[in-house]
Amino acid sequence: MPQTAHPPQPGTDTASWRPLIMVAPNGARRGPADHPALPVGIDAIVETAAACHAAGAGALHLHVRDAAGEHTLDAGRYREALRELAARVPGMRVQITTEAAGRFDVAAQLDCLRRVEPGWASISVREIARDPALAPKVYAACAEAGTEVQHILYDAQDVALLRDWQARGVVRPGQEAVIFVLGRYSAGQVSTPFDLDPFRAAMPEASDWMVCAFGPREHDCLLAAARQGGHLRVGFENSLTDHRDRLHADNAASVAALRSQLERHLS
Repeated sequence: MPQTAHPPQPGTDTASWRPLIMVAPNGARRGPADHPALPVGIDAIVETAAACHAAGAGALHLHVRDAAGEHTLDAGRYREALRELAARVPGMRVQITTEAAGRFDVAAQLDCLRRVEPGWASISVREIARDPALAPKVYAACAEAGTEVQHILYDAQDVALLRDWQARGVVRPGQEAVIFVLGRYSAGQVSTPFDLDPFRAAMPEASDWMVCAFGPREHDCLLAAARQGGHLRVGFENSLTDHRDRLHADNAASVAALRSQLERHLS
């Protein structure tokens, strides 16, 4: 089952449509030294999720950390976090990440998916392409477990790779959702709304798509995506500051600010 509401079709009334807001509160690399309100432990992640849900986020992009605070794909920690989130924020959808972050190979990513069997997972096609022999097994494991897949795409080459895998049956039917990542590999990890244009040109048929954007213009980029029918991922994984380089108080403050802008600009 798709985890996101479908955007309006061209030519239809968009007045009542609102994008799904997903919060990505920590990511794989940042820690409290980057922002004191960035959550690392499971309790802190759950507290942040509850605050962000109250502020308007309907979904959480989940990274878990090991005892040293480092990014991990540990299945036990994922299962614990998912249990706690379901108990505390039952109305919030949760997506786990399979991000390698320079630490994990494709075998480890596949093992995580098989052990956790999450309802929703994000998967970078360029990371899975590191081991072409395992790529079909990754998507098969998701299909067998009923895990919804969101493909992480960084550029038009990733789009071409995804299309090839879809044509060859590596990616299974129904695994169409994507997230376009803006600014990850730009100078200083700074994105602008224009960075969305190449993705939309390369994949105009996408109906279930989301955007995240690095840098202080994160919200500007997300507003541009919302106007085009995209869903939105916001949070400290991608940006700690607003467009004036002022730190957000916490993830919930960023979510609330984005929701307020959406209400003003999409009404």
